[in-house]
Amino acid sequence: MTYRHLVDPALAPMLENDFPTLSAANLKDVRAAVVHLFDSGPSPAIRSVVRVRTRDGSPDVRLIIHTPHGGGTNRPAIFFIHGGGMVLGDAAMGESVHGALALRHEAVVVSVDYRLAPETPFPGAIEDCFAGLKWLFANASELGVDPSRVVLMGESAGGGLAASLAQLSRDEGGPRARAQILIYPMLDHRTGSKDDPHPNPVTGEFSWSRENNRFGWNALRGDYVPTDARAGHFSAALGRDLSNLPPAFIATGSLDLFFEEILEYSRRLCRAGVPVELHSYPGAIHGFNSVPGAWMTESFNRDLDGALSRALGKR
Repeated sequence: MTYRHLVDPALAPMLENDFPTLSAANLKDVRAAVVHLFDSGPSPAIRSVVRVRTRDGSPDVRLIIHTPHGGGTNRPAIFFIHGGGMVLGDAAMGESVHGALALRHEAVVVSVDYRLAPETPFPGAIEDCFAGLKWLFANASELGVDPSRVVLMGESAGGGLAASLAQLSRDEGGPRARAQILIYPMLDHRTGSKDDPHPNPVTGEFSWSRENNRFGWNALRGDYVPTDARAGHFSAALGRDLSNLPPAFIATGSLDLFFEEILEYSRRLCRAGVPVELHSYPGAIHGFNSVPGAWMTESFNRDLDGALSRALGKR
């Protein structure tokens, strides 16, 4: 049975070429295709690159920095984590978008090039993100950044990593971000599996499937058994304590595979006393905002810019 009729007509271009089913055999080719697909051109901001080391001495982590022109001090910053199901993508994807974001909000945007699974299983990616975030705070003065106005932001797998990073940084006494901006975040490793706590028959048919979700999470997990205190650092939905986390802006589509886990995570954040701004766009599938001109893309962009303006301290 198909639920194609539930997809908003504005997203018809996304249905013409569905995302391939991932496997060990095609992962290299899909990675190359994804990087090419999301190559948006050069950044309109000042672009620079630094490399930092994780606390366990793992290979250097690349950070791509987009800085508004004209110098400046006391700027806000956005620590951005890219998507890709834990196995795809890199920090250079969408550089023109990150640069435009920097200019639009007069903010320094730092995008982290975390290591991908399965080559680097948990905790590689989250440790890379943590190292990058600590570097940003440690070098705030040199970057012209106000450390009290730093937000975490991520899409899909990056949104899940941002949510886990908020938990990890709290647990380890690390830097506290002002907000977490989670765009259709990948939060729960059980979604789409036999252990899915909230199965929904109408979600996940398009764009990012149950099969691909299982592949991504299994690749990240490796030999790790998520039953210890680090479980929330692996899969944010497993975090036992969600109190004392930054306020959250969360956006998703009603047909996204992650819809149910996002609703539950939002409920738990609220119950823990964390302010949550939650948006669900009807008839929208995973990655819906990639369709320019679609009404939900324009609505999402307005909602996102409003949330960022408030979180970054603009009036």
